[in-house]
Amino acid sequence: MGPEHIEDVLVHLHSGQWFGWDNKDKVYANLVIHTSDDKPTEAWLESELASKKSAWDAAQTADAENKSSAKSKLAALGLSAEEISAAFGI
Repeated sequence: MGPEHIEDVLVHLHSGQWFGWDNKDKVYANLVIHTSDDKPTEAWLESELASKKSAWDAAQTADAENKSSAKSKLAALGLSAEEISAAFGI
C-alpha cells in the first residue's frame, strides 16, 4: 500500500519515536514533536506526501507495464498463459 498520510512522511525523517499524536486523531494540529527537532510545516508535509504518492503510483504503473511486457514476450516465445503464470507468477 502506498503512502496515504503525513505519518508516512514523518516516519522516514528520523529514527526512533521522535513524534507522536496529542490524541487519537492523527491530524497535523495534534502532531507533537518529542525531540529538539523543529516541527515540519503542514504545507511541507502535504507536499512531501503528494510527492511520495506520485512516485509510488509511477512505480506501480511501471511494474504493471513491465509485467505485461514480459508476458507478451514470453507468449511470443511460445509459452502458454498457464506456463507463464506457473513459472513467473504473472
